[in-house]
Amino acid sequence: MSDATPLPPQEAPPVCPRHPDQVSYVRCQRCLRPTCPQCQRAAAVGVQCVDCVNAARKTVRQGRTMFGGAVTDGRPRLTFAILGLTVAVFVLQQVSSEVVRALWFSPIQGEFEPWRFFTSALVHGNFIHVALNMYALFILGQFLEPALGRARFLALYSLGALGGAVMILLLASPTSRTWITATVGASGAVFALFGALFVIQRRLGRSTSGLLVLLAINAAIPFVYPNISWQGHLGGLVTGLAAGAVFAYLGRPTQPGKPGDFSRHWLGLGAIAAVLVVLAIAKYALI
Repeated sequence: MSDATPLPPQEAPPVCPRHPDQVSYVRCQRCLRPTCPQCQRAAAVGVQCVDCVNAARKTVRQGRTMFGGAVTDGRPRLTFAILGLTVAVFVLQQVSSEVVRALWFSPIQGEFEPWRFFTSALVHGNFIHVALNMYALFILGQFLEPALGRARFLALYSLGALGGAVMILLLASPTSRTWITATVGASGAVFALFGALFVIQRRLGRSTSGLLVLLAINAAIPFVYPNISWQGHLGGLVTGLAAGAVFAYLGRPTQPGKPGDFSRHWLGLGAIAAVLVVLAIAKYALI
């Protein structure tokens, strides 16, 4: 007579939740689930799965500069992107003059084609024009983009372009050629960078004498060489000074050791944009 006691069922080998076809006897130190080599991440003790690592990363506060920028490796990637786009548009200008006509700004066109307030910063009159503006963008972006963060830097550059075009509009007269004169160039946006950097440097207690010399030289150029829009330079500079004040004096920590509320930056930038838009609408309404 034989014993027919059944054998206990064999337990299935553990598999990775993300890759069920991968058998793994290594378990995550946090959730204790099996994790295959592809999903394993080295930890202080043992390994963790990629899900636990990602979850932990979300709970860690991202480092910020005192002006709201995310702490990065310092490479001004957005600066390079704007520079590359502008140079690409300049190359297209050499292929077809229609590119300039489609993007330039003039007060008479701005009322019905408002995108020209921004797109005029992408086109330039000649090689010297684009080279000087892009060199200034490259130099200023090295400091401002890491300090402000990419989003704020882009907002500053865009507001500078808008502010320069709005000033051209405000100082133009429908009864003169200034109303139909086309303007091109990123000078308004670049001068906004100068203005913001000036305020930020003052906020940091650093010398601004060298920056003032550069501003004075650039401000004098339109009065030495013809066909340069000093109005656009002025509008960009004023806009940049206002934006720089927003970055430097809004969103500061209310208590030592506390993070700043950098959402106030966007309220301030939004207010600057609203003022520029209202000024442009009022100018067109009064003609």
